[in-house]
Amino acid sequence: MKTGNKNVVRSLFVTLLLLMIHSWAEAHSVHYHIENKGISARVFYSPDEPASYSQYEIFGPGDKTPHQKGRTDKNGFVSFLPDRAGIWIIKVFGESDHGYHGAQIEVRVNAGMFMESFKKPLVAAYTKAIVGIGLIGWVFGAMALFKRKKKEYPLIAV
Repeated sequence: MKTGNKNVVRSLFVTLLLLMIHSWAEAHSVHYHIENKGISARVFYSPDEPASYSQYEIFGPGDKTPHQKGRTDKNGFVSFLPDRAGIWIIKVFGESDHGYHGAQIEVRVNAGMFMESFKKPLVAAYTKAIVGIGLIGWVFGAMALFKRKKKEYPLIAV
């Protein structure tokens, strides 16, 4: 073989070797892409008590199987990236010192894959009003019971 051919063969060999090393290194690397998209929901028992590490399932519009499953993070956050418009349902199954608690959150996603609106259950939306009405009813009920007993059994002075 001529010296010029040997140099060409060596150059090809070195080039192939470098390509193989590059492809091997490429196959064992982890890639990522960060996007400023997605929807997050914070789930909590009270403002100071997040639903930390609670199980959740997320269902897309019309889905029977979950789009995503997992646990909330330390601060009670659930995040997901919708792949189509419609109503998405987040089901959270939490346990606290008070026992089992669950929540179902409906999130309306628009065509741009951003949250359009969300719907709270009636109890969650009007908790203070329901508790207030209950307390008022309890006070009036106690007053009516007290007046009734007073009329039926008057005290007799001796």
